[in-house]
Order: sequence, then C-alpha cells, then structure tokens
Amino acid sequence: MARSPSLITRLPAVLLIGAAAYIIAEERYLTPVSIALIVLGILISWSLTLANQWERAVILRLGRLHAIRGPGLFLLIPLVDRVNDWIDMRIQTTDFNAERALTKDTVPVGVDAIVFWQVHDAGRAAMEITDYRSAVARVSQTSLREMIGDSELSQLLSNRHAADEKLKTDIAAKTAEWGVSVISVEIRDVSIPTALEDAMSRQAQAEREKQARIVLASAEEEVALRFVAAAEHFAGHPAALQLRSMNLIYEMTNERGTTILLPSTMVDSMSAAGALNIAALGAKAAPKS
Repeated sequence: MARSPSLITRLPAVLLIGAAAYIIAEERYLTPVSIALIVLGILISWSLTLANQWERAVILRLGRLHAIRGPGLFLLIPLVDRVNDWIDMRIQTTDFNAERALTKDTVPVGVDAIVFWQVHDAGRAAMEITDYRSAVARVSQTSLREMIGDSELSQLLSNRHAADEKLKTDIAAKTAEWGVSVISVEIRDVSIPTALEDAMSRQAQAEREKQARIVLASAEEEVALRFVAAAEHFAGHPAALQLRSMNLIYEMTNERGTTILLPSTMVDSMSAAGALNIAALGAKAAPKS
C-alpha cells in the first residue's frame, strides 16, 4: 500500500541535496562530492521510513516476507525491500446484521450487532488473506445467521449475553488463522414482525392479569380463613366480642363532628346478655362431632 513520506523522512534528503546545491553554486560545476551528496540524499529518501505508534509495516525482500517493522524510524534497502502493507494494530469495530433470518422455531427476525476485534499478528493478516477487514465482516454476518438458526426466539430476547458469547467464540475460531483476535461481540437490537410483537404483547398482558387474579383469590381465601378463626374465637369468648363491638364504635366516632345512628338491635347485642345469646346461638349452630 503506497504511502507518502513524512517530513522527518524527507529532512535528511533535503539537507543533503541542499548541501550539494550549495557546493555546485560555489564551484560552478558538478563535483564528486556534490554528486555523492545527491545520490546519498535520493537513497535516504527511498530507504528511511517512519511508522506511527499504532502501525506495523510488513516488509517484503525480493518478494518474500522479510520482517515486521515499527513503530518508529527504520531503513529499507532501495530496490530490494518494499513495504507491502501498513497494518493498524488498534482495536477496530465492524457493524453487521442479519435481516429476516429464521430462528429455530421458524420466526423471521432481524438482528443488528457489532464486533470489536484487533490484529495480533501483522504478518499473517497481510499474507494469509487479501482483505482481512472485509473478511471479518463477512464471517461475522455468516456466524450471526448460524447462531440465529440454532436459537429460539425466546433465547434471543431473554438471554443476549449467552448469544454474545457464542458469537464471539464462533467468529474468533474462524479469524484466528488470519492473525485477528475477537475482543467482544454485542447484539444491539433484535426486531420481530409487528403482528408477532402485538401477539406477544397480548400474551404477556393476559399472563399478568392471570397472575393478578390468582393473587387476589389467594388474599380473599386468607381473609376468609381469618374471619372463620375470629368467629370461632368470639363464639367461645362473649366478652371479647362485646369489647370488639365497643372498639368498632369508638373507631367510628373518633373523628370530631361525626354523628352515628345505631339500630336498637345492635345496641342490645353489645350488652353482656346479648353477647351470651350470640355465643349460645353459635354453639347450637355448630355441628356435633
């Protein structure tokens, strides 16, 4: 991959050629020293190369892989060495998706995901495959479709972490031979048909209503059992029933400005004789063992 030289790599050649030009201007003709300076400047401009901190240069010598250079300055042998590729060693991101892919339970879904990867072997990335960036995208998309086909819709929606780990393992196994490491894979969105989404929403609502009714029925059953237990207790303790009746009246008249009208029969029941009559009626109504 061609790349323009930087100012640092040009500077020595510029200085040498400038010195040769000065000598020629002073002597009025080409001297051996000026010719040597010009040739040396041209050779240095061809051989001196600079790689940034995140770059690695894949060098071929006479068509064969010779070395990986960088970061910093390094020299090439003119006409013998050639930088075939500049490899970026930073973490890269690639978006990929699968549209209308069928799950294991034959539901068409669309899935968007992103893969974080990094080149760990610059030589293999340059020599083993033509375009490793494009290959990572294609392999990721293929692995995503395979994962969707092996999973049910409920698994994709409820357990994305497991799907991310499976995708990471599958993609890493395919890209390891190219000198590429997969750091992580994240599923960003899972889209399903609108009709299916409405059906799932209605099903979830029905499940919530069912659960609410079950809880309400359980509460009513528990309250009924408590009432039965309280009735049995009051039947054996008429004084307790009278005290409870008086307490209810107190709670009703606790607020100021409240007027309560009580039937005469209710007032009579609050007396001790009334409580005993109620207890006797309860004893008669109780089934004999």
